[in-house]
Amino acid sequence: MEFKDLEIFQLVADKGTITAAANELNYVQSNITSRIRKLEAEMNTPLFNRHRRGMSLTPEGKKLLTYCKKILLLTEEMKNAVQTNKEPSGKLEIGTIETVIHLPKILSSYIKKYKEVDLSVFTGVTDTLVEDVLHHKLDGAFITEMDIYPDLVSHEVFEEDLVLISDRSVTTLEDVKQEPILCFSKGCGYRARLAEWYKDQNITPKKIMEFGTLETILRSTAMGLGVAFVPKSEVKQMEKEGLIQFHKVPEQYSKIRTVFIRRADTYLSPTIEKFIETIESNK
Repeated sequence: MEFKDLEIFQLVADKGTITAAANELNYVQSNITSRIRKLEAEMNTPLFNRHRRGMSLTPEGKKLLTYCKKILLLTEEMKNAVQTNKEPSGKLEIGTIETVIHLPKILSSYIKKYKEVDLSVFTGVTDTLVEDVLHHKLDGAFITEMDIYPDLVSHEVFEEDLVLISDRSVTTLEDVKQEPILCFSKGCGYRARLAEWYKDQNITPKKIMEFGTLETILRSTAMGLGVAFVPKSEVKQMEKEGLIQFHKVPEQYSKIRTVFIRRADTYLSPTIEKFIETIESNK
């Protein structure tokens, strides 16, 4: 069995057709077909169901794909591990929550110094980003601090204050209780902290409205649509301009850390190692 056969198998499984895989690799279709048949002969079982619309994995093919991904990932790590003097290069896929105030500075410093790195950044809520790192979909992610899985390593980025904000018409805690909560989807660390405080205060929110971006949450709050629990650093100027007001929340709920996570069992390549160094230098 050759690594190339596994790469082709994984690509066909991903694309769903021999034609698409051949186009991706710039191979003739017959070459792809013969490689798949060779692999099926070695496994002594069909790996794909063939039909008019393309190919889908058999149960045995799905099992092989799981092992195939692990083998190819380890192969890539092996290559990186022996190239100790290698400059950061290649793809680096990072996830982040929306409110990492130091992120532009970190990214700018890194990209300017390591020009051979193809950096991609994806946004999401903490729970989703953790899952993506655990399943090798991301090389690392900025999240709100939580109980870290044993399979992950975390690096502290910064600590900040969260504030409960509303428009100027909401003045008391009783007023706050009547307001809808404006927040990100479930899995957001800020939302979880606010829910914890509400629970301890025996407050049941009248309504929860989910939004996709922080900008929309802030604008909606200023327009009187509800209250939101957000980083103070993001809304200082809005408060100064009188667009919103702050409501005090006890420190045990309002102090929060942002951390950078990565898998503990993956090789620390120069690309990710230098990214972590950049985080440390920009605290």
